[in-house]
Amino acid sequence: MNHQPVDTTAATRFLPMVSVVVPIYNGEADLPELINCLLSQTYPKDRVEYLLVDNNSSDRTLSILKTSAENCPITIRPLSETQIQSSYAARNTGIRAATSEIIVFTDADCRPQPQWLDSLIQPFINPEVIIVAGEILALPGTTLLEQHADRQETLSQKHTLNHSFRPYGQTANLAIRPIAFEKVGLFRPYLTTGGDADICWRILGENIGRLEFAPNAIVQHRHRATLQELQSQWRRYGRSNRYLHELHGVDLMREMTPKEYGYRLARWLLKELPRDIKKALAKQATLVDLLSTPIGLFTARARTAGQRDAKLPENAKIIARL
Repeated sequence: MNHQPVDTTAATRFLPMVSVVVPIYNGEADLPELINCLLSQTYPKDRVEYLLVDNNSSDRTLSILKTSAENCPITIRPLSETQIQSSYAARNTGIRAATSEIIVFTDADCRPQPQWLDSLIQPFINPEVIIVAGEILALPGTTLLEQHADRQETLSQKHTLNHSFRPYGQTANLAIRPIAFEKVGLFRPYLTTGGDADICWRILGENIGRLEFAPNAIVQHRHRATLQELQSQWRRYGRSNRYLHELHGVDLMREMTPKEYGYRLARWLLKELPRDIKKALAKQATLVDLLSTPIGLFTARARTAGQRDAKLPENAKIIARL
């Protein structure tokens, strides 16, 4: 896997037709900013179609999409997926409607930067490349939890690209050649988490091409701001690990014992916290530094609980086809 930036100067610019698929559920609040980001793309407007797929929203998402399609200078194609409540099913609806040489994925709550498509598409100039993953950075956050997640680079693709089983890219910033879907099928429509890894691993397992990283293809995403949101996020990571264990044989995460939790908390209270308080008084540390250990233990427990309690539904094994 190549991690080198690709030259996007005019002399080497590669401009295939591109279909951008975005699943949306109750995205009314996100759509104005998302569409502004799509309007700001430096990739030629006449080379891109934006397939925005409403997934049975209960708010004004679909009507906003239809209005935007009529009034925008970019090609927006509003679609609907009402049969299955799943972002993966919505993505499949977009894939089936796509007409381009490259299919790109992002999410409604992501904020693609202006050079995003330009940088994400360029590695495909090499015909051996079948998947390209761009980078995911944090939107500026003000809460303690957002700042902690930013410090940990929780959303970065570097974690998934270095997965011990096999690299994969998150669908918040991912591009795939359509031929891959012809070979291995689409997303598992009833899967609720882990579909990003599943689709990449199925494609890479067929040895039809390789995955590349485009670090300059950046989308921004907001970190979780409350303990409830953070717990939900990490429980989902745990469920994903359980599902991928059942689908691909991925190793389960080892659970920390109560004794280990107790030791880590004691070490924090007796050693780390006094040290970091001194640093904070000297303006060499922040509240994020002081509370990093307990926040990390909180997320570890949530991920463990998600993995322990999850069971892959039988219909989640179904692979959709074109």
